[in-house]
Amino acid sequence: MAQVDKTKRIGRWYFGGIASAMAACCTHPLDLLKVHLQTQQGGKIGLLQMGVRVVKNNGILGLYNGLSASVCRQLTYSMTRFAIYETVKKQLTKDGGVMPFYQKVGVAAIAGASGGFVGTPADLVNVRMQNDIKLPKEERRNYKHAIDGIYRVVRYEGPTKAFNGATMASSRAVLVTVGQLACYDQLKAMLLTSGFFVDNMNLHLTSSTLAGMIATLLTQPLDVMKTRMMNAPPGTYKSIMSCAVEIGKNGPMGFFKGFVPAFVRLGPHTVLTFLFFEQIRQNMGDDPVS
Repeated sequence: MAQVDKTKRIGRWYFGGIASAMAACCTHPLDLLKVHLQTQQGGKIGLLQMGVRVVKNNGILGLYNGLSASVCRQLTYSMTRFAIYETVKKQLTKDGGVMPFYQKVGVAAIAGASGGFVGTPADLVNVRMQNDIKLPKEERRNYKHAIDGIYRVVRYEGPTKAFNGATMASSRAVLVTVGQLACYDQLKAMLLTSGFFVDNMNLHLTSSTLAGMIATLLTQPLDVMKTRMMNAPPGTYKSIMSCAVEIGKNGPMGFFKGFVPAFVRLGPHTVLTFLFFEQIRQNMGDDPVS
């Protein structure tokens, strides 16, 4: 039997969504704390203090509030972007070619914009469910789960409300997908050619960690604005610019509020996503590029 070159394996379109959902189950508490930090205006509470407050007020399960929406978001947003990226990548490399970095960035940008739009309803519900425990009891939305949340948004607030913040979500998704998918592929290829790495877990861990750092750096300002816009009552912000002006009242660092938990969350999520992705791809015996 001919030997299979594992370095040329391309994941099937749904692998990324499954891997991202698995990673979300592990990193959800960090994502929740990030949302809490980003939605406080002028607050001084740090990551650990916020974690203690959530557990004290709502118990340990409070850290997993909105988990169903987080998983739903990955099964829409991440599955779409991975599907587009991996499918196009497979077509462009089917004759044994190698995608130059600019092509990876271009494909990742299109995939991210598409995934960000598709995943906006679940993302909106995710932010609301995570932030619900901070609100007074009479103001809480109390969504039972992600599907209930999306249904209630569409029914009582209108279909367009489900895509509130879609522009910001898609813009952020472009940057995070470039940082994650394109940079992961490029870093992985560069490390392989260095001669110090082989295609194993050490390579995947190093590449995904660096990709997570790049993605966090690129996306943090947009992530803060996206979270604010999605969680704000109707009419609070007239535009993205008005949201930016409001955040800017706290100074430039207001755009990087929650940066540490954002990296702590996005870094492990990126690492786990690609470790799961590579493992699923290997175990499923996906066909290598011909």
